[in-house]
Amino acid sequence: MKTLLTAVLLVAAAAAYANEPTEKDAIAMAEKGAAFIKANGQDAFLKKISNKDPDYLQGSLYVDVRDIKTGIVLAHPVNPSIVGKDLTDIPDASGKKYRREIIELAAKKGHGWVDYQYKNPTTGKIEPKTTYILRVGDIVLEAGIYKK
Repeated sequence: MKTLLTAVLLVAAAAAYANEPTEKDAIAMAEKGAAFIKANGQDAFLKKISNKDPDYLQGSLYVDVRDIKTGIVLAHPVNPSIVGKDLTDIPDASGKKYRREIIELAAKKGHGWVDYQYKNPTTGKIEPKTTYILRVGDIVLEAGIYKK
């Protein structure tokens, strides 16, 4: 019986891990957002994010948007209380000013990855996260995954 229970738990854990979003998923979601903006405009996209559109909010994977010049959060589907705020120099749990790094990377290269610590909306815990950032005009799309 103990062996059967262990096997069931291992299969369940593997299935849960298999459903975790990947770096490819984060890139695809950000690029989908960029294409939407080009076709429909920035305001329409911000409205989609604010309305928790399932194309841009899938469990722990979501897109949020920041102004590249001011650092102000323009839309966030999981934590709308930070919309309209400049949190550029507020550090993560480890003291890293990752938002500053996001803005600098977006300004210099237009896209890339930034690592930091952030609250996972599915677990409620502070966890290591890596976020793909993609500049579209004067905004930055951010889509991140939690590292296991």
